[in-house]
Amino acid sequence: MEPTPTTVEGVRDVGPDTVALDLSTPAGFDAQPGQFVKLTLDVDGKSESRFYTLSSPEVAETFEVTVGIDPDGDLGPRLASLEPGEEIEVAGPFGSAHYEGESSITVLAGGPGVGPAVGVAERALHDGGAASVVYRDDDPAHRERLDALRESGAFVAVLDPETDLSDAVADALETTPDAQAFVYGFADFLDVATEALAAAGGDPDDAKVENFG
Repeated sequence: MEPTPTTVEGVRDVGPDTVALDLSTPAGFDAQPGQFVKLTLDVDGKSESRFYTLSSPEVAETFEVTVGIDPDGDLGPRLASLEPGEEIEVAGPFGSAHYEGESSITVLAGGPGVGPAVGVAERALHDGGAASVVYRDDDPAHRERLDALRESGAFVAVLDPETDLSDAVADALETTPDAQAFVYGFADFLDVATEALAAAGGDPDDAKVENFG
């Protein structure tokens, strides 16, 4: 979809320096969990754009992106200050590391990768599949949704940055055998996550991977 104005439906705190931005779904917009969009907003008279991955399981009427707030950043603080009814420009979706109806999924997420992780896992469970999530961060976000996933039968492990991923990834693959693996996060996390995936018997070459930079 070409850049299109849409309306802010709400902004919610979902963790330390992290908000979920709910946007009205424009006509003709369709996307799958794990894809990302480009948001553009005027900041002090200058057009600023960033890419954000969807964190909602579906986009029927509204969709959600999760935004980490850098207090010194240009766009993040402005997004966090938006009020319902304000407009923002959206383009997309983009990306191929997204959910495609797999019956069993394992998501490895670092930092902001938690956004697509919860969206993909929720959609898989909704569709009758199995899901596991291994999430590493020093200040975890989306705790309520992670707890809800666990209560709905998903395997969920939340780790601090000092904890090795290997055991949790092995447990996740045991819980969701033959799962499609998804890996979301910054480059350094992707390296250790794919190593842990291989050590646990998974195939990193078959994983759907999104590098956040």
